[in-house]
Amino acid sequence: MSILATVSTTSVLVGLLHVLGALGVFLFGMKILSEAVQRVAGKRMRQALSGLTTNRFSGIFTGFVTTSLVQSSSATTVLVVSFVNAGLLTLIQSIGLIMGANLGTTITAWIVAVVGKFNVADIALPLIGVGLPFVFIGKDKGKSYGEMLLGFGLLFFGLGLLKDSVPDVRLLIKEDPGTAAIVENIVTWMGGRGFVSVLLYLVGGVVLTLLVQSSSAAMAITMTCALNGWLGNVETDPLGVFQNSAAIVLGENIGTTVTAWLAALGANVHAKRAARAHFCFNVIGVAWMLVVFVPFGNLCWSLAKMLPASLRSVNESMAGFDVAFATAIFHSMFNFVNILLLVAFVPQIARLVEWWVRDTGPADRGTSLKYISQGLVDLGELNIAEAENAIRRMKQLTSDMFDGFVELLRHPEQDLSARVTELKRMEDDCDTMLNDITAYLIQCSTHEIGRENATRIASLLRVASEFEEATDRIYRLVKVVQRKYEKQHQFQPVHDREIANLCSHVRSMLDACANSLSGVSGALLDDAQHLENRIDALRKNHNRGAMKRMQEGGDVATEMIYTEINNHLEAIGNLGLNIIQNGERIAIDD
Repeated sequence: MSILATVSTTSVLVGLLHVLGALGVFLFGMKILSEAVQRVAGKRMRQALSGLTTNRFSGIFTGFVTTSLVQSSSATTVLVVSFVNAGLLTLIQSIGLIMGANLGTTITAWIVAVVGKFNVADIALPLIGVGLPFVFIGKDKGKSYGEMLLGFGLLFFGLGLLKDSVPDVRLLIKEDPGTAAIVENIVTWMGGRGFVSVLLYLVGGVVLTLLVQSSSAAMAITMTCALNGWLGNVETDPLGVFQNSAAIVLGENIGTTVTAWLAALGANVHAKRAARAHFCFNVIGVAWMLVVFVPFGNLCWSLAKMLPASLRSVNESMAGFDVAFATAIFHSMFNFVNILLLVAFVPQIARLVEWWVRDTGPADRGTSLKYISQGLVDLGELNIAEAENAIRRMKQLTSDMFDGFVELLRHPEQDLSARVTELKRMEDDCDTMLNDITAYLIQCSTHEIGRENATRIASLLRVASEFEEATDRIYRLVKVVQRKYEKQHQFQPVHDREIANLCSHVRSMLDACANSLSGVSGALLDDAQHLENRIDALRKNHNRGAMKRMQEGGDVATEMIYTEINNHLEAIGNLGLNIIQNGERIAIDD
């Protein structure tokens, strides 16, 4: 008896490991596919997510397309949270993207439903065979395209393995009556309880999604279990099996919101609101669906039975075919109708989450960067956008500080001590931002990124460092002007005129720096080089004039302060030219 029990336990463990292994192949394929898509279309996806969301409808479409490509709604919603945290998306825009992501993830259900129509190896292995050589011998995008094919192949292959690894309860009854009896008791206990059964399976869907951290994987498991009799007898009660799987799908829609919720921990208040909006949207959808669950499910079942028989799998019964496609139809129709019902209430959802997550003050609106990702799919490629946005803030900070210095220089008669304190705070903020950006970009570079983005990260690090050095120089100018006022040194009109001219050229260089972040043309680079040469020539001429005035008996201390201001201004011009030259490899998308 003990030997039989040991054999039974061993067979269960081996079967469980087979299921986990098949799930691992599926998830690994999805990971490779998602990351390869990011490397191939990362820039265009950044532009789409941050630029093609002018209204909620374009946001829904963008979210749908993005999730269809990366095959993970969790990846898309985590990315949306990251962009909201960086200030690249508003809360209203993020809700539209999240709605589209929910619809995009339904593609997985259709893949699972269709995959049984043919021998998975017929498509999976050729895809892997074609993609693998590109992975080893390809470069840059060629390698990424190979990884896309490899990812697709592994995804399909994993689905096939999962389908074969989950034992059919009908066969299990013959091979292991004891285990089969336990399964039947669980199914019987959970089913046949009316609305309570729907809630039980819904909770099961939540737990399943939390365990695998992927609604796509949870959907694949659900449909595979349904077809193999783990949710009821497909032959005698296909409608009941479909209703059980549909209830699990509702739970998966709630479970998938946890990923974004966890990603928002430690992020700013806006990112937390985006995560809560995802939760509210899905929970509201599940709430109204529970009210109309039976008639809505019957409609989806009727639609599935209307599909042409030519789609029927050669390996599944017609009842199993109906369950698979009815579940896919239910998943898609539920999310589509939910969007139609709630798209008009996006502002109200935004106000709800704003009330839920209160803005407690400036501490919640800090400028610190937070690397947001998820364990399943690496978002290193697309998370670079947050660092780019931080560099935009550094650019604006540098320009504002320079304007503050000019203001101090032009108004010696005013008490601007409060302005000096503000400029010091801005310089400290820029120091903090450099540390944050450096740590953030290093975190991005530790993940799998393309060579183009590796060069981009190196250039971003250089540009951030140059901006920080520029703010240091500006604050030194502020201290020089402060010392001039304390010692009561008076500039002559020639001093004021020449410094104003030099400041005008330096300000033009800073404006050119701002333009360079969106791309550097040959004309812009030539103009910047000419401007830097002009700044250098002015500095030399001004300093020669200062030397001549000192030789003629002028005030040495005043001329030294004047010379120091010229040298700092020329150094800022050099830093600006360095930023523009590095901008050739950045081209930040505004």
